[in-house]
Amino acid sequence: MAFILKIITAISFALLGSFWGNRWITKLYRQKQEILTFPHQAFSQAQKRPLYLVASLGILFTFWLLFSPTTVPITISHLLFIYFLILFTITDCEQQVIFDVMLIPFALFGLFSLLLNGLPLFDHLIAALGGGALFLLLTFLTHGGIGGGDIKLIAALGLWLGIHQLADVITMGLIAGGIGAFLLLKFKHKKKTDTFAYGPYFTITAILMLFLK
Repeated sequence: MAFILKIITAISFALLGSFWGNRWITKLYRQKQEILTFPHQAFSQAQKRPLYLVASLGILFTFWLLFSPTTVPITISHLLFIYFLILFTITDCEQQVIFDVMLIPFALFGLFSLLLNGLPLFDHLIAALGGGALFLLLTFLTHGGIGGGDIKLIAALGLWLGIHQLADVITMGLIAGGIGAFLLLKFKHKKKTDTFAYGPYFTITAILMLFLK
């Protein structure tokens, strides 16, 4: 009975999250057309998005509720963690943008989560500041190859993860991003002058680490 209840809960959360997430993204695309990389594709992306959004949330939420024996507060915080990272992944893949209006509540939830769960505040604040500063430096070194959204994403992830976990996410994300960029160039899907979306490499890495830890 508990097994079935968890599946129903996961699917319900995925449907609700997909509905509001898709509406939120579509609204932001309309309001922020000037910062979109592919504004002409926004309509077609909106048609396809609900299916893979609900599918990804449904799979991840189900696995987390079934195989993660944690307390209710931790479970809720981790579902929010997964939810926002999926939204960031989608907007960065679709339009190479991560919106501040999404990052702010994500960061606030991270701060609330670490206080609620008794995690070391100083460690997580240092991770946020240090990670943000590192990526700000990388922005200058790569001449804009790392965008402002990536800086804020890493800083927000620092609030959630702390120093050691954030370091792992950064290391693995940079390696995966480098490999991904090489393959895109190798098979001529991208040119050297094109921009790359690095955010999904960090968001997906963070989700994978959550499930593997």
